Amino acid sequence: MSARRSIADLSADLADRAESFCRQYFPEGRKQGNYWQVGDTSGAKGQSLAIRLQAQGGRKAGSWQDFATGEYGDLIDLLQERLGSVTLKETLREARSFLGEAPCPAESRSTRKAERPEAASSKRIARARKLFAAGKPVLGTLAATYLQGRGITRLGPALRYHPRVFLRPGEDDPDLPQRAPALLAKITDNRGQITGCARVYLDPSTGGLAEIESPKRILGQLHGHAIRFWSGTGRTDLIVAEGLENTLSVGTALPEFDLASCLTATHLGFFIPPPGITRIWIVRDNDEAGRNASTRLRNQLESIGIACGDLVPNMGDFNDDLRAFGRDALRRSLLKAMKVQGLEIEDD
Repeated sequence: MSARRSIADLSADLADRAESFCRQYFPEGRKQGNYWQVGDTSGAKGQSLAIRLQAQGGRKAGSWQDFATGEYGDLIDLLQERLGSVTLKETLREARSFLGEAPCPAESRSTRKAERPEAASSKRIARARKLFAAGKPVLGTLAATYLQGRGITRLGPALRYHPRVFLRPGEDDPDLPQRAPALLAKITDNRGQITGCARVYLDPSTGGLAEIESPKRILGQLHGHAIRFWSGTGRTDLIVAEGLENTLSVGTALPEFDLASCLTATHLGFFIPPPGITRIWIVRDNDEAGRNASTRLRNQLESIGIACGDLVPNMGDFNDDLRAFGRDALRRSLLKAMKVQGLEIEDD
């Protein structure tokens, strides 16, 4: 039996005992319908990570997703995250021990309890920093081709490119990870420290998004943080938006503004503003999730004395607007909306 097949077999056997697995390795979680919910891969209390207990709707038992980070996988992946800094061999040995196929490792389970959530988080952040550091400038790469294909010309040092980033093509894929080209974007806190790295997997044959499940993924911590693009003008206004392409589309039309991309509607609502900002322009998608996130963020900002303005696309999002109407028309539309809401600026 090949190593790859044995991993698939172990994953399937763990999935057959998914609830027992969850109760043993994630005792702080709780059962909610067909899912075991817990805070994160370290086992902290919470509900961000959901583990499917029974096969349902074509989805396999044991598949999981962390909705706060975008990470997902099978129970082998989850066990490796739970154990911390261990090799795949050690993870498989623990899986076999749980299934009763092999003796427990020499290290006792009492000394191998879950690391504190902050320790596990620190490891994910360290991996994100290492990944971003391994990237190179985007100009002249497949990442630039992807962005230019969407009409985006606003780039910056928050973006890098790597031709071979680890990738598991699908949530229920039992195979070992592959490697694929990806646009990288660093997520930072208000001190400028990297807390995560967004990965946008690309198709080298088309220059577009890779045709895989969830081509956009996050490593590290995003909650409250963002991908930031500075204009160099030191303005007290900040544009805060959802997706990366959406943010850069607005930035292409308004290069004089500072930008912060929160990547998802959920995280838009949790954004923590940096010091010195007196007004935030909330850029959202034209849908219910965007409206709800905008309302949440506005309530948070106004409670601490920061003025808000809303920028809503004519189409689904501002990248749709950019590609449909062009940079100049989008600039005029945005400035008009901002002037109506009190911005004093002279258009060129």
